[in-house]
Amino acid sequence: MLPETTLSQLKIGDTARVVGYQADTDYSARLMRLGLIPGTELEVKRRAPLGDPIQIQFRGYSLVLRPAEAHHLLLEAIERA
Repeated sequence: MLPETTLSQLKIGDTARVVGYQADTDYSARLMRLGLIPGTELEVKRRAPLGDPIQIQFRGYSLVLRPAEAHHLLLEAIERA
């Protein structure tokens, strides 16, 4: 198992798997309802010039998150060959 990372540490084109959430909050529950449940793979598609916000794609769906929102996600980086 690779070490946990956060969305802000990933670069454009990196992929990761959701392993959990920092805390059980209303916002983390909202992200789960959107489909970001543990085991979901996502890819970083775009990042604004100053790093805010970050666009991710998962399950054919694009979502834009601000870093303050993205810090809720605990991710495991996926190494591609």
